Amino acid sequence: MKIAFDAKRFFHNTSGLGNYSRDLIRILSQYYPENEYLLLNKNSSERGKDILERDNVRFVETSKGSLARQLKMGKDAQKEGAQIFHGLSGELPLKWGKEPIKKVVTIHDLIFMRYPQYYSFFDRKIHLWKFKKASVSADKIIAISEQTKRDIITYLKVPESKIEIIYQGCHKAFKEQQSEEVIQAVKEKFTLPERYILNVGTIEDRKNLLNIVRGIQETEIPLVVVGKKTKYYKKVEAFIRKNKMEQQVLFLEGVSMDELAVIYKLADIFVYPSFFEGFGIPVIEALFSKTVTITSNVSCLPEAGGKDSVYVDPGNYVDISAKIKFLWDNESERKRRAERSFEFVQKFNDKPIASELMKLYKKIL
Repeated sequence: MKIAFDAKRFFHNTSGLGNYSRDLIRILSQYYPENEYLLLNKNSSERGKDILERDNVRFVETSKGSLARQLKMGKDAQKEGAQIFHGLSGELPLKWGKEPIKKVVTIHDLIFMRYPQYYSFFDRKIHLWKFKKASVSADKIIAISEQTKRDIITYLKVPESKIEIIYQGCHKAFKEQQSEEVIQAVKEKFTLPERYILNVGTIEDRKNLLNIVRGIQETEIPLVVVGKKTKYYKKVEAFIRKNKMEQQVLFLEGVSMDELAVIYKLADIFVYPSFFEGFGIPVIEALFSKTVTITSNVSCLPEAGGKDSVYVDPGNYVDISAKIKFLWDNESERKRRAERSFEFVQKFNDKPIASELMKLYKKIL
């Protein structure tokens, strides 16, 4: 089987859609080495270089031009003899040649529909137009959670029979056991506290970091934050300054995936009270790291967290505070929940996900 992928995100996105793209190609090429996997884009990059070195993965340089991805990439895939084209980020090419090819698209979330206030008018219109076009053109749509499936049916008016739920996993670093030397080096490099709670993700309104900071105010619990800063960071920073919490909240930058895996493992608790997610990969990363997780009781987060994570109302910082304090003071409860969650999270492992994807490809052929 020859499968072509829109590899723009594979080569150019550092997190989110980039990680999804790289992980998907990595696990398919590992567990189904008999197929050929074509990565289509105008150019390649250093990202995913180890995956590109595999015999069954090949970079295909596509036509150039400002709208080439929309108008020419599909035809380029057909010229290569691909039987399936998979759009990994909610989009499919608009133009196709006469050669037969099946089309699959992954839709991660429709947050721009649910929370329009976080997006510009122009971005909302473009996203909606692209997603609608892709959902009509696709033979099958992959939703990454039950929540996303429900949103696709509601907002894009797609029949349920056209959608398959295939969860996503996380980077292999979170499943590896790092050596004591590596752990020590990360501790020293980032001057990590002896004990701390952790939050990972873009520092933006929707991810709700401010309510974690409010939740630990008047405690001595250190908080480590890893994530890209947006305008919202200023709001969080102002609260920290006003309440003299500068020594309590540590913001880290320039963290590699391997270092992040260590930071998760060393944390006592992972706290992720997001208002809405398409899936919530950081929750999976924490569970693979055997770190007990506090997350929101909304959207898809209970799907990702399983029954042994602790759930909060994200809008209620008093609730967040109470749950943090309860786990912080209770080591046996942290361990019990972390162990059980580690069993639960195995369903998001590479092999079952690769198997689901391959089943879908074979079904549409």
